[in-house]
Amino acid sequence: MSETIQVSPLKSITGELAVPGDKSISHRAAILAGLSNGSCFVENFLSSEDCVNTLLGMAQLGVRFEVKKGTDDLPVDLLIHGCGGELQAPAGKLDCGNSGTGMRLLSGVLAAQKFDSTLIGDESLSGRPMDRIITPLAKMGAQFETRGAKPGCAPLLITGGELKPITYEMPMASAQVKSAILLAGLFAPGTTTVIQPATNRDHTERLLNSFGVNVKTEGNTISIDGGQVVKACDLVVPGDISSAAFWIVAAACAPGSHLIINNVGLN
Repeated sequence: MSETIQVSPLKSITGELAVPGDKSISHRAAILAGLSNGSCFVENFLSSEDCVNTLLGMAQLGVRFEVKKGTDDLPVDLLIHGCGGELQAPAGKLDCGNSGTGMRLLSGVLAAQKFDSTLIGDESLSGRPMDRIITPLAKMGAQFETRGAKPGCAPLLITGGELKPITYEMPMASAQVKSAILLAGLFAPGTTTVIQPATNRDHTERLLNSFGVNVKTEGNTISIDGGQVVKACDLVVPGDISSAAFWIVAAACAPGSHLIINNVGLN
């Protein structure tokens, strides 16, 4: 049965609002706070299924967290108790849901652990090849077995261990691949270097610096020395520019609009 919905446009949009936390930064905050040497208060965490799956994945690896605002299913403000880089073997598979970001970033961390782990995802994620992270992480010494219906796809069985630093020239720009290598490089003795063909998002580099980890950037070359301590710090996750975009476009299209969107990340 069809239904007709009539939409009457507003003459103008006026007001002030805030949008939910940045998705990319929330993923990284959950991981780095979990690896830190103390407790981190993370404010305005994006309580989407993707980010919550990454948070729960870190919890399966031994990281404790307390919800200070929101609910267990929809956490907004969190106190994350870091494990000092000493993760423990998970009791089961780590479910990334539909999040390619979560799977790729966690792969970088798990590549360095002295235990086996398995990353799984939903049907959509299980059809997305992970070769772009497997190749550099395997060069560092991790072992991967892909058990998906398609070659190179999840589930990913990761056998981690002592990694070696590499210099890796990325065939295409990818913030997720770069981030996976840098996270693995935290655990590799020596200097791990990523050379990217073009500049892309540097959320990971900025957050690593915030956690006291020295990351060197010279043009499109990024280097990290292994063995550095991830120092606990508090974070306020800025609003997600992608969520703000809908409001920005709507206000731009409606003459006479005046809209303030507070605390939006513009990196």
